[in-house]
Amino acid sequence: MNKEAIYHRPKNNFTYAYDKKTLHIRIQTKKEDVNSISLIYGDPYDWKEEKWSYQTISMVKTGSSDSHDFWFASIKPTYRRLRYGFICMNSEETFVYTERGIYQKIPTDIGCFYCFPYLHENDVFQAPVWVKDTVWYQIFPERFANGDSSTNPKKTLPWGSAAPTPTNFFGGDFQGVIDHLDYLEELGINGIYFTPIFKAHSNHKYDTIDYMEIDPQFGDKETFRELVQKCHIRGIRVMLDAVFNHSGYYFQPFQDVLENQESSPYKDWFHLWNFPVVTDPKPNYDTFSFVSSMPKLNTTHPDVKQYLLDVARYWIEEFDIDGWRLDVANEVDHAFWRDFRNVVKASKPDAYILGEIWHDSMPWLQGDQFDAVMNYPFTNDVVNFFAKQEITGQTFKNNLTNVLHMYPTNVNEVAFNLLDSHDTPRILTLANENKERVKLLYLFQLSFIGTPCIYYGDEIGMTGDQDPGCRECMVWEPEKQDRVLFSFLQQLIHFRKTLPAFGNKGGFRFIDTTDNQNVIAYEKSTDGQKLIFVLHNHHKNAKAIIGELSNNKYKELFTGQTVSFDKEGTIELTPYSYQCFLIE
Repeated sequence: MNKEAIYHRPKNNFTYAYDKKTLHIRIQTKKEDVNSISLIYGDPYDWKEEKWSYQTISMVKTGSSDSHDFWFASIKPTYRRLRYGFICMNSEETFVYTERGIYQKIPTDIGCFYCFPYLHENDVFQAPVWVKDTVWYQIFPERFANGDSSTNPKKTLPWGSAAPTPTNFFGGDFQGVIDHLDYLEELGINGIYFTPIFKAHSNHKYDTIDYMEIDPQFGDKETFRELVQKCHIRGIRVMLDAVFNHSGYYFQPFQDVLENQESSPYKDWFHLWNFPVVTDPKPNYDTFSFVSSMPKLNTTHPDVKQYLLDVARYWIEEFDIDGWRLDVANEVDHAFWRDFRNVVKASKPDAYILGEIWHDSMPWLQGDQFDAVMNYPFTNDVVNFFAKQEITGQTFKNNLTNVLHMYPTNVNEVAFNLLDSHDTPRILTLANENKERVKLLYLFQLSFIGTPCIYYGDEIGMTGDQDPGCRECMVWEPEKQDRVLFSFLQQLIHFRKTLPAFGNKGGFRFIDTTDNQNVIAYEKSTDGQKLIFVLHNHHKNAKAIIGELSNNKYKELFTGQTVSFDKEGTIELTPYSYQCFLIE
């Protein structure tokens, strides 16, 4: 065995408390190098006749990437304390893998073993339970609907009369969202994620002027309060976007710095390099990217921290919002986010805290900061396979297996799984306007582990390239909407709500498809229900062999027909087809 490839550490995504009684333990080995692994475990104080009392349990291989296999065991320690190690075996050798190294026999010194000191309930990662059953809908307020022309900014254009630019306005507002809540309820979503709504200079509102005020173009606080209340009546949660990494150019403290320079009482609110502070040709202060109109806030400064924490508390306590999405979250210090979590959870214990981080985010997901991050590793892989067709099915499975093992299961269950957003080209554009590929994307997204999000207008076939192209006005003329695609998404959301295995209650694993690189198959299962999905991502007919379907007949979910399979489990696939078989 390749011993150097074996990896385990007694924390984070390798050993963690799933709930107050259950520990999950994982270990990583070289791909196809180890035949079986058994977990040795026991209470460190449980000794009989001067020998440590331990148990063994077989670990399950939960997936493989291009270079590694992942093994898993779930146990319930009697006394919530644990020492443990691993018995690794293949056809050539067997050995015991421990914290202190490798042994040919189980060591008698308990200090050799990995230690999980105690399972404290308040250390368990606990995200809001409701998030697991939420399907989000992202709204860019300026472009969703104009319901009140009296709040229009100057030079507002007629709705949809021009292509979006970084500076034009079409008058989208809260009343427009209220007017179309029936539409959102019809689609079936039960969460709305709004990009920033606070007073700002731009149409995107990521350059905040006043964090305590609604931008006038969207309406007033009473209209927003009405919007939240009407959403809640329909069972729809509301999440706001917070830009705490940086402010806008017209934020009053920054304006004071520009006016009074070293004499400004706000000079320490920002990361200023020297004086005088200048914005052109290049800023001499830290900013978001190198955008001079977005000066970076000094979140370690007590006054800045208090101001932003008051913002977090105010919108929850005054308007009953259900969550915060945190912009550029990885560039803000961890200490601030810990304080932020304490304030938010004290105001509303089941509020959802979502960070915008595009890379491995384990440091933020240990129960003391965020409940979830925007799952861009998921996004990248599903887009590259289904939409762009740039990777094979095997590479897709390898990559997604890595994504699933980056975090604990209870973190994956609330990960924010998006296909596109206001920051990316629309998914139909990424798929070269092939709606059959887009259907496969949505089927995979809505049957995967996590909490999925639909970007406004995608459900009726809107297209758009990189920002600002992805920020067009919502199309409301029925004759211009793709209602077939809308109905397909309705159906997927319905399945997610009504079939336990379809959504977050179902465990996920990939199934072998006999090396067909355009076909993927996977299983979603609960104790009482199993679903097998087969997705064909190619323009030609194909055949695949799914051993799990052999010698039986099953109901296909989308057609309602019963399909019989031969002894090999052969399945014939038309271009861009999808099937889901219900096994009960």
